[in-house]
Amino acid sequence: MKTKAEHIQYWIEQSKVDWEVAELLLAGKKYIQSLFFTHLAVEKVCKANWINANQGNVPPKTHNLIFILSQTPVELNEAQKVFLLELNRFQIEGRYPEDIVQLNRICTLEFTVDKIKEAKTLMIWLQSKLP
Repeated sequence: MKTKAEHIQYWIEQSKVDWEVAELLLAGKKYIQSLFFTHLAVEKVCKANWINANQGNVPPKTHNLIFILSQTPVELNEAQKVFLLELNRFQIEGRYPEDIVQLNRICTLEFTVDKIKEAKTLMIWLQSKLP
């Protein structure tokens, strides 16, 4: 049976894998897909925080970053909340063809790089909340 620390480490390691994929997709000019994997990487750090803050070791089966963190003592500022809401779009809207056209217009190289940088800063901050 895994310890709480092992569960947390599992989610952090999976986050690193998704982050590497996001970077590869960015390099391949697959901007929507890169942001999708960026969301996954952030989600997994959020789930590590959830495990740290809760008795159980199985986080909720949701992709809503704000909801996951709402069940932890992590206090987000307004800018972080806005960013997470925006990042949530790439988990949901990035899956459906009717949304892809609109996202293609938004997801330029500059936009994607900016969001990835912001995600990296947030991930480092969220990891600092862990033991």
